[in-house]
Amino acid sequence: IMAEHPPLLDTAQILSSDISLLSAPIVSADGTQQVILVQVNPGEAFTIRREDGQFQCITGPAQVPMMSPNGSVPPIYVPPGYAPQVIEDNGVRRVVVVPQAPEFHPGSHTVIHRSPHPPPLPGFIPVPTMMPPPPRHMYSPVTGAGDMSTQYLPQYQSSQVYGDVDAHSTHGRSNFRDERSSKTYERLQKKLKDRQGTQKDKMSSPPSSPQKCPSPINEHNGLIKGQNASGANVGSAKNKSGKGKGGAQIGTEIEEKDEETKAFEALLSSIVKPVASDIQSRTVVLTWSPPSSFINGETDETTVPELYSYEILVSSTGKDGKYRSVYVVQAEYNSVKGTPSEAESFTTLSCEPDIPNPPRIANRTKNSLTLQWKGKGNGEFCQCYMGLQKQFKITKLSPAMGCKFRLSAKNEYGTSGFSEEVLYYTSGCAPSMPASPVLTKAGVTWLSLQWSKPSGTPSDEGISYILEMEEETSGYGFKPKYDGEDLAYTVKNLRRSTKYKFKVIAYNSEGKSNPSEVVEFTTCPDKPGVPVKPSVKGKIHSHSFKITWDPPKDNGGAAINKYVVEMAEGSNGNKWDMIYSGATREHLCDRLNPGCFYRLRVYCISDGGQSATPAVPPGPCLPPRLQGRPKAKEIQLRWGPPLVDGGSPIFCYGVEMSPVEKDEPREVYQGSEVECTVSNLLPGKTYSFRLHAANKMGFGPFSEKCDITTAPGPPDQCKPPQVTCRSATCAQVNWEVPLSNGTDVTEYRLEWGGVEGSMQMCYCGPGLSYELKGLSPATTYYCRVQALSIVGAGPFSEVVACVTPPSVPAIVTCLQEISDDDIENPYYSPSTCLAISWEKPCDHGSEILAYSIDFGDKQPLTVGKVTSYIIDNLQPDTTYRIRIQALNSLGAGPFSHMIKLKTKPLPPDPPRLECVAFSHQNLKLKWGEGTPKTLSTDSIQYHLQMEDKNGRFISLYRGPCHTYKVQRLNESTSYKFCIQACNEAGEGPLSQEYIFTTPKSVPAALKAPKIEKINDHTCEITWECLQPMKGDPVIYSLQVMLGKDSEFKQIYKGPDSSFRYSSLQLNCEYRFRVCAIRQCQDPVGHQDLVGPYSTTVLFISQRTDPPASTNRDTVESTRTRRALSDEQCAAVILVLFAFFSILIAFIIQYFVIK
Repeated sequence: IMAEHPPLLDTAQILSSDISLLSAPIVSADGTQQVILVQVNPGEAFTIRREDGQFQCITGPAQVPMMSPNGSVPPIYVPPGYAPQVIEDNGVRRVVVVPQAPEFHPGSHTVIHRSPHPPPLPGFIPVPTMMPPPPRHMYSPVTGAGDMSTQYLPQYQSSQVYGDVDAHSTHGRSNFRDERSSKTYERLQKKLKDRQGTQKDKMSSPPSSPQKCPSPINEHNGLIKGQNASGANVGSAKNKSGKGKGGAQIGTEIEEKDEETKAFEALLSSIVKPVASDIQSRTVVLTWSPPSSFINGETDETTVPELYSYEILVSSTGKDGKYRSVYVVQAEYNSVKGTPSEAESFTTLSCEPDIPNPPRIANRTKNSLTLQWKGKGNGEFCQCYMGLQKQFKITKLSPAMGCKFRLSAKNEYGTSGFSEEVLYYTSGCAPSMPASPVLTKAGVTWLSLQWSKPSGTPSDEGISYILEMEEETSGYGFKPKYDGEDLAYTVKNLRRSTKYKFKVIAYNSEGKSNPSEVVEFTTCPDKPGVPVKPSVKGKIHSHSFKITWDPPKDNGGAAINKYVVEMAEGSNGNKWDMIYSGATREHLCDRLNPGCFYRLRVYCISDGGQSATPAVPPGPCLPPRLQGRPKAKEIQLRWGPPLVDGGSPIFCYGVEMSPVEKDEPREVYQGSEVECTVSNLLPGKTYSFRLHAANKMGFGPFSEKCDITTAPGPPDQCKPPQVTCRSATCAQVNWEVPLSNGTDVTEYRLEWGGVEGSMQMCYCGPGLSYELKGLSPATTYYCRVQALSIVGAGPFSEVVACVTPPSVPAIVTCLQEISDDDIENPYYSPSTCLAISWEKPCDHGSEILAYSIDFGDKQPLTVGKVTSYIIDNLQPDTTYRIRIQALNSLGAGPFSHMIKLKTKPLPPDPPRLECVAFSHQNLKLKWGEGTPKTLSTDSIQYHLQMEDKNGRFISLYRGPCHTYKVQRLNESTSYKFCIQACNEAGEGPLSQEYIFTTPKSVPAALKAPKIEKINDHTCEITWECLQPMKGDPVIYSLQVMLGKDSEFKQIYKGPDSSFRYSSLQLNCEYRFRVCAIRQCQDPVGHQDLVGPYSTTVLFISQRTDPPASTNRDTVESTRTRRALSDEQCAAVILVLFAFFSILIAFIIQYFVIK
């Protein structure tokens, strides 16, 4: 519901008639129930009337479900400017109220009149409290497609409208909308105007959703004129200008349509109007053609969808006494709806009137009833009995008289059926004075009263009664005790033996009667209390004594009539004999036996009854009986109450038990139950039980004894067994026979183990002893024993612990050889020594003192408390058999397993070391006899060491080779070397120190010299300059080779880096090269170290032709050409190598891998 919650309006302001009652079309006319959801938007409210008559306001967001018995939509009251829209989704219809366009005026033949300046009217659903309730017994019959069910909102008359609109703002309805509603309204207004411009040539289409509103022309199925139409009328809302569309289609155009949707909409809008045929009073047959598309004057049937649905819109109006129905058809495909077709109008035939509603009472008196009824669709009433009037007054009736009525309607076509029967009563008068109430039964605290109807009262008139009561001593007067229609009542919570006054008042809707005459009734007295315990008066004689007693403290409200004395002989006697009955309170008891015990009791009798008999202890009970089977250690007993309870309820029982062989009873149970379970008994024994009961006077005598024997049980717990250790590995266990508990012991189970919690069964049999062997010396063992019988197993005995005596040590385990890498003893030699280790064995209770090692024919070797030892002074390359045993104070333990170990041969002597090649940075050393490269599997390995700057020898090489090249040395430096040979026997001794000295280094090779031509016969050669080498000066040597000579000649030697060479011959080739010479300044003597020559440079001397380029250019170009040729040759080789590599890789990838 698109509405805002308005302020409540005063009912006096509801004067206008601008509000229409709108309804949706009936989808199902077969009377089936459907659910309609009323949608309430956020910030809005919806008010309904519940079944109990209360009003409920529902605020959004919410959906209000409403049940429709006949499938119709309930009437929805909306303010002007709004219209409802019915939306159906999956069989559930929703009623949505949307704003109407200002140009759209709903209504049938009347237009809502408004002032020139329309006042603002808030859009909301009127609260039902603003509207008067509907008349009683007014119903809307279900007669056709337009009927409304009374289970919806009440049917209010069309005169119920909103209040004074001038009291509101003058800014229009937009003041009562939020911003979202305003934007939606403006967008819909714009869309509506755009559609009006495109449909000027079409007729004004009726609304897509029918609207129900009261018609100003009154008729009854086309016959009665000037009457109000029935609720089945459907209002037609048309646009005055012929340009607008129905208000229900506004909500479907909020979203923009794409081109395809617009094309389908245009196709569906081409449907022609329906054709009406076979028109009857309530039925008509409609036919129409599917929508089609016209192209060049021809119909294109291929564009029409195969699956589409149609919606029929109907508008029924009444005019000039005739019903005129208007039908239009609207096509729909894939949730796209076209515009409705042109309207088809026709008029239905007349018929007999509908069954009217039952008449309802308008006024009544004591002698008359005024009835009125409502015609179909008319709200005016006229008084009549038979004819055209709709009201009649029935006179000459009796007061409070009931009459039944029914009503029918008639026209020229026939008479309708009768309405439902109704029963109405005439007014009566106040009842006459009723008779006084009568006492039917009295009690100690209650009185039952009964009365009758007043004389002359009709039997079917509803009369109520008020029963008033006054207590004699209260002083508050009469108070009502009952108010109702019953003719009897029991007054409770009264006092005993007290007088009460009563009177009755009858009343009905006309008033109250006079009170009846006052009557007085008295409650009954109660039973008297027990007299005081009798006492002996005077001296007790051998055959008589006199007793006396006092009256009871409470006589029950009545005088004591007599006392009764009873006597019983013996302390446990239950036979009581009456010895006196009278009003006096003393009596002489005579004719008694001397030396006997007598018990006396007294009770009294009054008009309220007999007092309670004084209680005595109860009589003896029957012996308790066994319930179920006895168990080994418990039994369940059950008993019944004693035959004589002693005049007081039994509230406690006591059970005593004693063994048969001993008469020492002890109480095992005391309580109110009639059963108990006695536990903690011995199996297979007999017990005696006896029972006595107790009341408030104490316990009665015991019952006879009942002997019960418990069931046999498993044997008792054995005594702890006795363990005797015969040796360090043998023990003897003995045990005794336990109590059998009614059955013989069949076998015993002995459990033995080294851990107390995990003992294993080692013996099962009838014997009373068992010997265990294979034990460990000086070890703690645990044992326990258990006895078994045919009934079951008894509990285990207590656990007994024993310790075996100590013994010689255990055998030594894990005897093994220690590898040479794990030995850190510097004096260890694998050729003459063997290293062994073992694990310490168990000492068996005595500490290990030493170990004895046996390794051959010699005497065993004794060592201390160690777990490893090195045997020395052995023969090289010799095999020994070794075993070991532990020793303690008790002797030697067994020998361990034997292992075979062999000493290694003696290590080799070191070879002679010599230097076979040397340079200023490298020294190539050689030793021994053999090839330079030897396999790594050779038995002899060599270890070469060199002294570092700190005087320590560091390892250079370890392997089988006989040569080694020492690199990265300094020039003119002496180095010390030593070598040793190693084999599987170990490392041999180090050789003597060898000293080798590196020579001085020669200068580095110079770059190719540069030649510059001076003239035709002179050129200048330049080369790079080197720095002095460790203080030694550097000079240069320049050589030249002329023509085809095979040798170079030195032309310059000195420290300069350039030289001018003359005597050049024309057209002759010269090759120059240069080298550096280091002049060593040694104390021994002078020595020159010549470095490598540079690259040869070719120079051709030619005549100089000015202004041609100089010979220098020729030389440079020649040299460059030759240099570039070498570089190009290397580049070509590199490219070819790369190409062939890629080709081979591609072939391998393609042919081999794939």
